[in-house]
Amino acid sequence: MEIKYTKHFLNRLEDIFSETDYMLRYEKGNFQSGYCILKDTRIAIVNKYYSLDGKINSLLEILKQIDINSKDLSEKNRKLFQEINQTQLSF
Repeated sequence: MEIKYTKHFLNRLEDIFSETDYMLRYEKGNFQSGYCILKDTRIAIVNKYYSLDGKINSLLEILKQIDINSKDLSEKNRKLFQEINQTQLSF
């Protein structure tokens, strides 16, 4: 899968989060990796000062780390989620 660093692709990733139990928030902070996952409360926080590339890369990493039941996703988001999980990330 080719990762497109566009606002539209970021919106598609955010749409996946909207269909899960996880709440996605953009906030300021000095996270060493650019994001923070609070698994007990199911919140993913991404540094709001990150560039578009950084936000997309952070969301892709988070999606690979958290447990998401793909059956809960819409067909379009399920296909994107499966492509993300099969892709190796390289920065």
